[in-house]
Amino acid sequence: MTRTMKRGFTLVEILIVVIILGILAAIVIPQFTNASEDARKSSLVSQLQTLRSQVELFKLEHRDAYPTSNGLATGAWDWTLLVEKTDDSRDKTVDADCIRGPYLQSAPVNGLTGGSNMRIVADDATAIAITNGDILGTLPTDKEGFVMSSATGKIWAFDKAGAIYKE
Repeated sequence: MTRTMKRGFTLVEILIVVIILGILAAIVIPQFTNASEDARKSSLVSQLQTLRSQVELFKLEHRDAYPTSNGLATGAWDWTLLVEKTDDSRDKTVDADCIRGPYLQSAPVNGLTGGSNMRIVADDATAIAITNGDILGTLPTDKEGFVMSSATGKIWAFDKAGAIYKE
């Protein structure tokens, strides 16, 4: 009597393989989640460094004035001064001999939330007051974007949930 051999996997073998793949997936998937969060934070760190350096360059070329409505750190932030050409007195109607800028291609987007409605606010009553790294005021819950310390020139990002990111 001859026996014919059946080829294939048993149900137990298939279940063992599925369980092993499930365990591996449970280990690997959180690593991808952390990687995307780390990439977002790295992008934000790079953006903050660029923003800080361009604000400093703006100040150097504009008689120590900030890119704000009144040139002081407490004034309303004016992105057009960073994304358009100006002269050394911050006037946007410039002649060809004294052109400064543009310092940024466009207003930056806060990477914490990814929204398109971000803006920067200076140290004033409507924003968080940060001096030398200490939070002196309360974080506004209806705003998101960036905050700058006029004392140190540092710029940080914050979101509507109250999280502030300092690298």
